This record gives sequence, structure tokens and C-alpha cells, in this order.
Amino acid sequence: MVSEIKKKLVQDIKSDIQKYPIIGLVNMENLPAPQLQVMRNTLKSKGVKMIMARKKLLELALNQSNRENIKQLTDKVRGMPALLFSKDNPFTLYATLEKNKSEAPAKAGQQSPKEIVIKAGPTSFAPGPIISELAAVGIRTKVEAGKLAIISDVTVAKEGDVISQKLAETLKRLDIKPMEIGLNIVAVWENGLVFSAKDLRIDEKEYANNFTLAAKEAMNLAVECVYLSKDTTETILQKAFREAKAVATEGNVINDETRDSILAKAENQALSVKKEANL
Repeated sequence: MVSEIKKKLVQDIKSDIQKYPIIGLVNMENLPAPQLQVMRNTLKSKGVKMIMARKKLLELALNQSNRENIKQLTDKVRGMPALLFSKDNPFTLYATLEKNKSEAPAKAGQQSPKEIVIKAGPTSFAPGPIISELAAVGIRTKVEAGKLAIISDVTVAKEGDVISQKLAETLKRLDIKPMEIGLNIVAVWENGLVFSAKDLRIDEKEYANNFTLAAKEAMNLAVECVYLSKDTTETILQKAFREAKAVATEGNVINDETRDSILAKAENQALSVKKEANL
């Protein structure tokens, strides 16, 4: 028999699901308690409510909420789930979780979250058994000034690769921490749409650069097709002036603007003739 406490918990969760426009689903597997507490405080400060409960209770609350396409979110519940409730937007919620993750060393059997590249350059290791240990995972070295140096950049794992015991030990010795500790977002529901984590992953720097590039290309296009506006008129007039001056100079049309250029061109031509004629 289901206890009254559990029934009330399901009703409370269902109420939040029906109230908030953004519902995030996260997986807390392998998240240490101290980091979880930090994340809860961070989310609370940003107006994000976090509810942790058993998988079956969360699924029950989601299904009973009757929100549009909520089953798509229910189907993604796994691991040690929790729900996040926000009034912001899915991309901001994802970015908040990603920015508050911390680095951690890799353990054997874990999947690499990204491509792991060992950069070329000096190390603090003296020549010895470490040479064969590095070579075992594909890292070639040489001796420089009594210390080992990595000869060239080496990709030791690609995204999704399972990290071996040897690689985990080598990364630890090199003080490389490729893993990230934090709340892993699985999916986010908004107005009947369910976004997976990969849909929400945006490179903010690249995004800003794309806006800058688009603005430059739009400006160039407007100038080339002579589209007059408050932003393009001055540039178009300057371009027209330069082109008119170039045509006038080439056609030896003398005026106040072309006189110096035509005389300089004539002088250069005369000097060239003099040189060729050995005068």
C-alpha cells in the first residue's frame, strides 16, 4: 500500500510540473554529495527549484501532470534522476549546469566525455620506466635537458571511448583531468517540446562570432548592391569617390582631386622611359 507521504510527494511534484514552463531532467549518478549541495545552492540562487525523488515517483508525477508530450520526458528518466523547475529557458538552464561543473581525474571504465589530446612539450619526468608507460598509450617522448619531452600532440581517447586502466593512470601522472563533475542534464521540456542535451549544447563564443560575421557580410552585400541606409550611405559614397577618382586618373581627367595622382603617374612613366633608354 502506498503511504500518504509518497502520495503527497507525487501531488507536490505534479503541481510543480503543471506550474513551471520549463522542466529539466537530470541524472545525479556519480555526483559526490558536496558537489550536489553546491549545485543545489547555485540553482536556488538563480531561481531554479530542484526536486529529488525515486524514479517511480517522478515518473508517476510526470504522467499524472497531463502536460503535452510529457511522456517524451518520462521515457528519458534513468540513473539517479531529479527534476529542475525554471521560468527562464532551456538553453540558460543547460549553460548554468555546464558552467558549474568541476574537473576530475578519469577512472578506468569511464567513458571519455570529449576528445583527450596530450600536447607536445616538456614534462617534469626524468628518463626511466615512465618512458614505456607513456609509449603504452601512444605517447612518444625524447630527452631534453635531462627531462622527458612529448614529441608531438597525441589523441589518446575520442569522445565516448572507454578509458583503460593504463590510460587512467597515465592521465593522472600527467595531471590531466578530463572528466567533469556536476549535474548531467538529460532533457528539458518546454511547451510540449523536449530538447535533449545535445540540442542545448551551444558554443557561446562561436555563436557571438557568427553574429559578428553575419553583420559584416550583410554590410558588404548592402554596399556592393548600393543599398542606401544610415549605416551604409557613408561607406557607399566613399567607395564611389574612390572608384570615380581611379577612373578619372586612368583617363587623365585633370581636376583638383586627380591632379597630383596624374602628375605622379606621368613622372613615374617618364622615369621608366629614361631608365629603359639609358638616358
